[in-house]
Amino acid sequence: MYIIVVGAGDIGIPLIDIATQSGNEVVVIEKDPERADRAAGEYDCLILNDDATAHEALIDAGIGKADALISTTDRDATNIMVCLLAQEHNVPAIVSVVHDPDHMNVFRQIGVNTMENPQELIAEYLYRSVARPAIVDYMRIGEEAEVFEIRVSENAPIVGKTILEAANEGIIPDDVLIVAIEREGQESPLTPQGSTTIQTGDLLTVYSGFGADPELTNVFGHYEDRVK
Repeated sequence: MYIIVVGAGDIGIPLIDIATQSGNEVVVIEKDPERADRAAGEYDCLILNDDATAHEALIDAGIGKADALISTTDRDATNIMVCLLAQEHNVPAIVSVVHDPDHMNVFRQIGVNTMENPQELIAEYLYRSVARPAIVDYMRIGEEAEVFEIRVSENAPIVGKTILEAANEGIIPDDVLIVAIEREGQESPLTPQGSTTIQTGDLLTVYSGFGADPELTNVFGHYEDRVK
């Protein structure tokens, strides 16, 4: 893909790293000269030290052939203007970070995909690492539901049970689904069936309609969660 990244700050730099390592053609627009120089020294891609809210800067970045534009600056007003300009050029995928929740409606009205308040998401993730140490990784869905990864410990109530047995015995609540199993010795994740037996050491991807509370993590043998 041909991707334009606006901003080479705390959010933009990791994005540039991922996008370039994935083999995409990446162009970066960064207004701050020091940030632009730093990015130019680290990444093999075109770095423009320019103001992305200026139409000419987007033209220089090749906006006419871009498959995607991602705006990552720390100012919502700048991100909104950049997204509006990208829409004028019919960029297929336009994404922006949003720092102030009060601005979300503006981004929705102009039809831009968003990532809300990345700093808050990072803070929540760090807190979760302390409060829910059993959780390997997670993603919130809506207000309460979550998808998370958790490894099954030796004395877990679910060990040795098939998924169907665990459901029938009430070990797995009705609004919890095991959607994937990574098992040592298996090259690819297993697709769970009712007859699949859970083993110690399995890394499970779990959907929970009520989130990953301590009562649920107990099912997988983790009793160290500190808060409800």
